Amino acid sequence: MFLLIRISQQLINGLSIGSIYALIAIGYSLIYSILMFSNFAHSSFLLMGAYTGFYILILLSSSFPLSLLIAMLGSGILAVLIEKIAYKPIRDRGNPTLYFIIASMGISIFFENFIICTIGPRFRSYPRIMQTTFVELGKLNISVMDIYAAVVAIAFLLMLSYLIEKTKVGIAIRAASFDLEVVGLMGVNTNMLISIVFLIAGILAGLAGEFLGVKYTVYPQLGYITNKAYIAAVFGGLGNLKGAVLGSILLGLLEALITGFLSSAMRDIFVFCLLILVLLIKPSGLMGIQKQDKV
Repeated sequence: MFLLIRISQQLINGLSIGSIYALIAIGYSLIYSILMFSNFAHSSFLLMGAYTGFYILILLSSSFPLSLLIAMLGSGILAVLIEKIAYKPIRDRGNPTLYFIIASMGISIFFENFIICTIGPRFRSYPRIMQTTFVELGKLNISVMDIYAAVVAIAFLLMLSYLIEKTKVGIAIRAASFDLEVVGLMGVNTNMLISIVFLIAGILAGLAGEFLGVKYTVYPQLGYITNKAYIAAVFGGLGNLKGAVLGSILLGLLEALITGFLSSAMRDIFVFCLLILVLLIKPSGLMGIQKQDKV
């Protein structure tokens, strides 16, 4: 009975963190599906959301939902600006995919060090919101903030699913994932479409950033958590949105079970071993399709 309770507790924890990973992983997959590169500057979007939400709550004493909204907006704007300033010139010159990857890595390093130089390297804790409140279900203790994060994340994922499946913008995004040039020839403004994709990716990363800031703390290296989401996206099938969600949930459950029954020190070892195994056995992931010339 005690073992069952422990497993149930860890599964709940895993679903909570997995839903946050999904917000980030979908951004990776969206950008990859259209521009054919892995955007390692995604950590900058997450940091923007985490720090924006933190200072909105501290300086303005605003409500948590308002800070979430502003954090998402800030991250979305940053994502669009990065695309316009750093990536669009590379696209216009027709440079290889490798140039995008190098640029994204440079942006990630720059943004992290910019925060260290301007805000400082120390850890900052969000004001107490709901994270110390627990709901008891039998012998299970569930953080209200974990429930809130999971519910909000799932709500946004459902809204994104509707956007992709049922709207003209979503249809254009799905078409662009097959061939961006053909979509442009059909009269779609591809520059605007790419900006919309980056806006969506930034908004979702900003939302995840604030939830992670509340769950842990805010610090310049918080963006490294996006590496886990990237592994989840690869595991599920990079470029496949449903695969990104599936990979994130499975990764969250795996991390929670390893933490609960082994140790948190072993968690990252298992996660990165999983990445190596996926790349060796099925590089396209659980739901991905093998494609050429993508990095």
